[in-house]
Amino acid sequence: MSEARRPDLAAMIAPLGRALMAAELPVLQRHELSMWAYAVLLGLGREPVYTQAALAKAIGADKTRIIGVLDELQQRELIRREPDPADRRVNLVSLTAAGRELRDRAQRDIQEQEEHWLSQLPAADRRVFLRSLQRLAALVTDEPN
Repeated sequence: MSEARRPDLAAMIAPLGRALMAAELPVLQRHELSMWAYAVLLGLGREPVYTQAALAKAIGADKTRIIGVLDELQQRELIRREPDPADRRVNLVSLTAAGRELRDRAQRDIQEQEEHWLSQLPAADRRVFLRSLQRLAALVTDEPN
């Protein structure tokens, strides 16, 4: 059996992902957001308007799972849900100005915390790491399920 030259990607990324998510929780709590609520706000930043089902798919959530999250975000006036003029059985979901502002503040605070890890890398490595990670993430999000 040949010796592995590097750890598997999941073995490297999973612990980092868990640490990053643990660091995000207090930031999201300060902004009164759950992880799913933040995922919804980020998802609505990629596309200005989604159907509820398309939004759920885009953020990797079960469409029934996010209904409560959408209810809360709508109650807080962070998102808007309106019937689709083409199919009134379908709701279209979009960010409000307040939702955009909250998403931007939370994301800024999270990215400030990420500096703890990123600052450990030399500037050139950091640029390559972020560019490579964005490319790999795009491969996953652009894949048909």
